[in-house]
Amino acid sequence: MKKFLALFLLATVAQVSAAADAVGNAQAGANKNSMCIGCHGIPGYKASFPEVYQVPMIGGQSAKFLEAALNAYKKGDRKNPSMRGIAASLSDQDIADLAAYYASQK
Repeated sequence: MKKFLALFLLATVAQVSAAADAVGNAQAGANKNSMCIGCHGIPGYKASFPEVYQVPMIGGQSAKFLEAALNAYKKGDRKNPSMRGIAASLSDQDIADLAAYYASQK
């Protein structure tokens, strides 16, 4: 039991460490934004799933805010089925790259 607990804790620390080590690359993010641009790149766009809502323009937001939002969607702390599905498919590096890309926009 102690061995299992030690392995579990080590794996958890490694995951947290890997997430903290992801440094965003805006150019890489530009090549990964095809899932985002369809909604977040259209001024005044309103999505209709699961209900009609105004899609925010995310260009120029801080990278930390964008990373936190994507991670919250990924974990299910933020509730939107479309964003949850997209965020769940992203690695920590993808999230950092996309956040850097959108933060670099003015």
